Amino acid sequence: MSHYNSNIESLQKKLNYIFKNQKLLRESLTHRSVKKNFNNERLEFLGDAVLDLIVGEFLFHQFKDKSEGSLSKMRASLVSETAFFKMACSINLGEYIYLSPSQEYNGGRNRPSILSDAFEALMGVIYLESGIDELKRVFYPIMQQEFNISEQMVSEDYKSALQEFTQEYASCVPNYVTISEDGPDHEKTFMIEVTVNGKKIAQASGSSKKNAQQKAAKLALEILKESFK
Repeated sequence: MSHYNSNIESLQKKLNYIFKNQKLLRESLTHRSVKKNFNNERLEFLGDAVLDLIVGEFLFHQFKDKSEGSLSKMRASLVSETAFFKMACSINLGEYIYLSPSQEYNGGRNRPSILSDAFEALMGVIYLESGIDELKRVFYPIMQQEFNISEQMVSEDYKSALQEFTQEYASCVPNYVTISEDGPDHEKTFMIEVTVNGKKIAQASGSSKKNAQQKAAKLALEILKESFK
């Protein structure tokens, strides 16, 4: 089993939380590649469900004028692999994960899916041993530190989500090319094409380059996820 034997005290300090159950903690940090009789998948399942709940509660209280549709989109943006990967990186979670030598060699310590799963599992442990209020105390500051939580964040998520996906599955980042600009200065329409490893994936138009890039990224993400099923 390959791991960094990192000092768990430093992780506890970053979380401002002391773990009570070392067996559960170890389980939450153990990737299935290790081939032990335990791994973090069950705790990840629990953590995902509880984080879905407490993020929903946070948004419900924070945005009293928003509709169910807006709140759902915001929650989907925050309860996602991309978001949990970012939060995991903020506490250097990759340092503490137990991996097989092959996963270690293949960059598993920095892989979005592995880090986001471990983050969910770790939050699952806090919930199990200390309850939901203590989990909120630990989780909310991490979430708020990493994200400027607003309705606008939803539309800003696709480019980062696509980049995480292509880094993991194609070991590259997407490239955005402006194909055309039409219309007068005050009312331009931009056509953007997104390529991955030189291959054209999707095109979209928008009232600004940023808007068109987001739309193209969303389309590309849908296309690539379908092809990797």
